[in-house]
Amino acid sequence: MSLPPPPALRIARLALRVTDLERAVAFYRDTLGFAANGDCRRQDMALLSLGGRELALVSADPAAAPYPEPRVANDPWFQHFAIAVSNMTEAYQRVRRSGAEPISRAGPQLLPPNTGAMTAYKFRDPEGHPLELSYDPHRAPAAAVAVTGPFLAIDHTALAVRDLGAALEFYTAVLGFAPSGRTLNRGPEQDRLDGLDGACVDIVALATARSGLRLELLHYRSPDPAPPRDVGPGDIAATRATIEVEDLRQVTDALEERRRPWTATSSSGLLARDADGHWIEVTEAYSGSK
Repeated sequence: MSLPPPPALRIARLALRVTDLERAVAFYRDTLGFAANGDCRRQDMALLSLGGRELALVSADPAAAPYPEPRVANDPWFQHFAIAVSNMTEAYQRVRRSGAEPISRAGPQLLPPNTGAMTAYKFRDPEGHPLELSYDPHRAPAAAVAVTGPFLAIDHTALAVRDLGAALEFYTAVLGFAPSGRTLNRGPEQDRLDGLDGACVDIVALATARSGLRLELLHYRSPDPAPPRDVGPGDIAATRATIEVEDLRQVTDALEERRRPWTATSSSGLLARDADGHWIEVTEAYSGSK
């Protein structure tokens, strides 16, 4: 057996594939308050940030599969990211005026105290990527840079998993995440938030060694999810998190030991699939930043 991995350092950024880069940049900038991250703009990619946390918008190949239809919140390929907001009413109105496709029914939902008493709202961007607005009255996110408007920072990314045990084993034993909390969410508020009937979902939070983006695993006990679907690395539904680790060799050893597929992408990183087929990029931190 390989040695236990050192802690995952951080989720460095998220990346979305889009068919219309200009439209995507305009939506995230004008509706959600993202700003260009310096001069990092190429013909096929734009790097944006919100609260110091990065989002890459990447032009998809014309052959890329669109986001699958029909679209529901417990699809096996579902992965969203949540944006922390300071004013849910203002944030929701801006999203609503943009014409974004709602996932939640009847607007933002106040969740019960046993699940954190947060207010949340789920919707989709023009490409179909799921997103969430999140207002937590008890925790103000520490944004690395000043922001204007109600949108503060990317707070976390969450992905649907069919086998919670297998997903936990992958993210903890292969990548070095640490469990940091767990709730069981159900009831009418959760149904309206997810746009589902009879929603019952385990939410397991995972932390990295450094503060920043968190990862959540969403395991729906009900309703039953759709059958798995193969999502290629360049397809629109292939949301990708870039995870920085201390020792990339230990990650590749752990993937090989578990016979998990991975493909080297550069001298310092690799592209891999988790237990549910979600794509992730793993890179080794520069020695000066460890």
